Amino acid sequence: MDLLFVIIGFLLMLIGILGSILPIIPGTPISWLGLILLYLAPSVPFDWPFIIITGVVAISIYVLDYIIPAIGTKRFGGSRAGAWGTTIGLIVGILAPIPFGILIGPFVGALIGELVFNETKGSQAFTAAIGSFFGFLASTFIKFFATCIYLGLFIYQVYVHWKVLDFPF
Repeated sequence: MDLLFVIIGFLLMLIGILGSILPIIPGTPISWLGLILLYLAPSVPFDWPFIIITGVVAISIYVLDYIIPAIGTKRFGGSRAGAWGTTIGLIVGILAPIPFGILIGPFVGALIGELVFNETKGSQAFTAAIGSFFGFLASTFIKFFATCIYLGLFIYQVYVHWKVLDFPF
């Protein structure tokens, strides 16, 4: 039974890391669920403080994921159209078979959002697009870093409890 919890928890960790980059998957909460599954394994003693602290961090990062890009956009004079353009550009950049599409897409999306939908002038639209892009990068970096830390904690806890885990090998 422990093996099933560890395998599913590890898969959730990997999905969480993927979700830290893809905007449609809530990466940090999914990684946190992987930690919970590890602690639900019958042989692993449940650690309430650890789960509560990592849960608060996961929820905080999930909320900040929506705030940070908006702050970047507003700080550089952008609009809601620029923020939406960043997200749409990311999705297009991931799907389009172009090199560095995941980096180019959000910037171009923000620029198009500002120029076309907000009717912002050239240099101001470019500055706003840079702000949206920086906000996106900051948010993505924080999520990726957190999910990698959660994966490290997961692996460490499996290592610490290796002798008590009921693995068939």
